[in-house]
Amino acid sequence: MVRRLPAAVASLVVVAGTLTVSGTVSPVAQAQPRTTCTVDSGRTPQRATPEEVGLDAGALAEALRFAAGRNRFNVQVYRNNCLVGEGPNNAETGRVPWNVWSSTKSVVSLLAGMAIDRGVLELHAPIDRYLPAGLGDAEHRAITVHDLLTETSGMKAAVVTEGITGAIPIDPNSAVQALGVPLVNEPGTVFTYSQRNVDLLAYVIELAVGEPLQQFAQRELFEPLGIQRGDYYWARDRSGNTYGYAHLMIPPDDFAKLGLLVAADGRWGDRQIVPAAYLRAATSPSPAYRCYGYLFWRGSGCTDIPEFLPEDTFAMSGLGMQNVFVLPSLDLVVVWTGVFGNVSSQGPQGVLQNFRELPHEFFRRLALALPDRPFGEPGPYVEPPLTNDPSRYIDTDLLISVFGFGPAAYENCNVFSCLDYQLAAPFADAPPGCFLLTCLGNDPRTPGIR
Repeated sequence: MVRRLPAAVASLVVVAGTLTVSGTVSPVAQAQPRTTCTVDSGRTPQRATPEEVGLDAGALAEALRFAAGRNRFNVQVYRNNCLVGEGPNNAETGRVPWNVWSSTKSVVSLLAGMAIDRGVLELHAPIDRYLPAGLGDAEHRAITVHDLLTETSGMKAAVVTEGITGAIPIDPNSAVQALGVPLVNEPGTVFTYSQRNVDLLAYVIELAVGEPLQQFAQRELFEPLGIQRGDYYWARDRSGNTYGYAHLMIPPDDFAKLGLLVAADGRWGDRQIVPAAYLRAATSPSPAYRCYGYLFWRGSGCTDIPEFLPEDTFAMSGLGMQNVFVLPSLDLVVVWTGVFGNVSSQGPQGVLQNFRELPHEFFRRLALALPDRPFGEPGPYVEPPLTNDPSRYIDTDLLISVFGFGPAAYENCNVFSCLDYQLAAPFADAPPGCFLLTCLGNDPRTPGIR
């Protein structure tokens, strides 16, 4: 005889002989603690109490309070696929699309891996194979897909200058503009963090799959995860090319799904979305730089990753600390969005350089929730001296090139016209209510946006 459970007990899922509960925890689940959850394509992830996954609830709550007090508008902590901790503002911010900035690059990496798996994109092929005839010179066309994924294209870079014409959307065609950027290193030899580099890669992937990048992304990546087309906004330039370096505005709840996907080696339920072998390579050190794989940061002490975290830690990292931290050896995923929040004694330049202060202090507190102190006893963050060179971020030649001037300009491509591409007006692509940081309000094109 089967006894019906009360309606108040929500979403019981049997996993490997244990009860996984989303919603109210039943007495049965309490008697038989769950150790793992399954990923969910619905709006609500499966949950567990901290104790059910081996965490101290008090210490976890303190870490979350700390993060919320440091401009973290949404914070989610997962262990064994279970949501075990949330920030105090998550109910208000979880479905609000937020610009994850350079974490967009990691999403482009996932799409590249999927295109490679389908046999339409080759990792070590020169982009000459995919570009239209006559676009770009021989040196740029010899850059490989691998060079673009590892940020070793050899192109001159100045990340603020490259990004500002996308943030203020006047770019006529970001891929064509990339092909005008001078090469200052032999492709494949030197890591140089670039924005245009990834815009070019997004264009190459689109050419390889033979359809608009966002159409491919929605059908093959987002839809299986339950991320609906109306939930997010992904900016395009004035020729209709999707930006690869930034400007994916996605709700934190959906951002977390992407984190859980990469934490599971690209598997979502019974479906392999991204090849596991590709993701292992993407989150391993590239030959040119130990801190970078295929548009993923990886390794302790790299970018936002504190030095005391395990070496297998990797991250999606965006301006202002839009992060997914994955700690595979601890089955731990931390997702957060916000506006900076790190503290520096050295003014604005210190905030921009020493952004590891906030994650250091957060994970130092989170360490107290973990058994056996796997991080050891990390002390308070020690701020290093300023070493930033502003010339690394700003370059006049790259700035004026968008207007058709200087050595970085692509011939016959400027803010007024670009080759034979039909240019939309600046700001024409964005739905009403979508601004530089976030999307607010309703629009028929984005019905899921709150």
